[in-house]
Amino acid sequence: MRAPKAKITPDDLIDPAQLLTMSGLEFMQGVHDGTLSGPPIAQSMGFWTDEVEDGRIVMRAVAEFSHCNPTGAVHGGWYGTLLDSCMACAVMTKVPKGSFYTTLEYKVNITRSVPLGTEVVATGIVQHAGRTTGVANGELRGATDGRLYATGSTTCIIMKIE
Repeated sequence: MRAPKAKITPDDLIDPAQLLTMSGLEFMQGVHDGTLSGPPIAQSMGFWTDEVEDGRIVMRAVAEFSHCNPTGAVHGGWYGTLLDSCMACAVMTKVPKGSFYTTLEYKVNITRSVPLGTEVVATGIVQHAGRTTGVANGELRGATDGRLYATGSTTCIIMKIE
């Protein structure tokens, strides 16, 4: 498992002007190799980027007690955040220089509960990347056994800055 990084501060995040000089793939490669800051939410949700390819992102996470709802089960928002992150970041790898993206909508189907302490692999794969929208699908599987825990889909908007 990847060692936790120092707490991310607002000063650690990339300057928007610098972001626009990079392709989305270059940006995601920088996050993966540590030359650029990752998302602050990754620290509280316990996930990290494991692989970055053109049109594909793999993230890993471990379900912890801090991710539980009041009944002791892993909260649905944890599944959603992890899948939204891997699917949207997969779309980001297709975003050209001078543009950025954000999630328009996403859907998650939880097939079974992730047991606490279980490492999962979240894979996002782009299905379509156009001038103004990107669509991706995702899966959340057990890292050791490949069990399917959740699936998802997303639509992202891609915006060019003039």
